[in-house]
Amino acid sequence: MGDQKPHICPRTRPEVIKFMKQLIKRIFNKDARQEKTNGSPTPEKTPYEIIGGESGTRALANRFYDIMASDPYAKPLYDMHPQPLDRIRQVFFEFLSGWLGGPDLFVGQYGHPRLRQRHMPFPIDQSLRDQWMHCMNKALDMEIDNPLLREGLRQSLSQLASHMINQD
Repeated sequence: MGDQKPHICPRTRPEVIKFMKQLIKRIFNKDARQEKTNGSPTPEKTPYEIIGGESGTRALANRFYDIMASDPYAKPLYDMHPQPLDRIRQVFFEFLSGWLGGPDLFVGQYGHPRLRQRHMPFPIDQSLRDQWMHCMNKALDMEIDNPLLREGLRQSLSQLASHMINQD
């Protein structure tokens, strides 16, 4: 089990790229959630809503940390987190809530995420980034039913994880 390889992202398909562009627009432009169709507004679902709102988002955050705590491949990543994980699970849920287009719980509590700045005190290299993505990929596979959303989130989170690298 110690030689377990990380879960590798599949190749980006054009429909995933198109979906993610729309997803990002919806997340970061909450006013764009309503489109006019025959003169009446039609609300679009956010990723937060698609995965089940608060319960789906919390399930994703908890699954991620459950995998991190139990997968030997992610032991170095797990070991750098303060124990118990209860508080960090909650903070991650709050971040995901806003990031997925739901309530901006993290921003309301802590201000702008500034993720790279917040993670600078922790030495994050390619190996830790890959461990993080390994756990997240497994969590996405287990918790997100919509294949386009799952792949789109995988791509976006992969870019986000790469942005956290601060060590060679």
